[in-house]
Amino acid sequence: MSVVLRVPATTSAAELVLRPWRDDDIEALLEIYRDPELRARTRHPLRTAADARRWVARHRQGWAAGRRFCFAVCETDPVDGGQRLVACVLLKDVTPGRPEAEVGYWTAAAARGRGVASRAVDAVSGWAFTRFAATGLTRLELLHEVDNPASCRVAEKSGYPFVEVLPARPPYPGDGHRHVRRRD
Repeated sequence: MSVVLRVPATTSAAELVLRPWRDDDIEALLEIYRDPELRARTRHPLRTAADARRWVARHRQGWAAGRRFCFAVCETDPVDGGQRLVACVLLKDVTPGRPEAEVGYWTAAAARGRGVASRAVDAVSGWAFTRFAATGLTRLELLHEVDNPASCRVAEKSGYPFVEVLPARPPYPGDGHRHVRRRD
């Protein structure tokens, strides 16, 4: 399944194109993962081209299995139409008959604070509810650690109100927040 989602440009933000990851994303992916903030908040930081190739292959397998859908989020340059990788949004644990799944994301350092994550999470959430309505999907969860207020803002802006604090559980050392968005 090849899915491409487009989020239109606004007066203050470029168009976003969300698509499956490709091998030609590896160099940009490694550059993004040089960011210490991203490395600190991910369980499996990418350090080498081999790591990145395995990561891309794993996400291809997720698409093929129909349970894990990882989107590369690219910003479109309004002048030349070129695309620059700026984020990742993941829909995971999609199972027919199961009413919930989880959304996760990360944003490249250069794209933080510009609404990229909330626009991309909103787009994937809308797609998920449409695509998987017939299989019973009615609820999406977004989880993050309590010491990440930026993720709280992304969740709220993309239609995921705060629901509860979750106790710490491996591999995360701190408590977390659960945000939930329900299908209309």
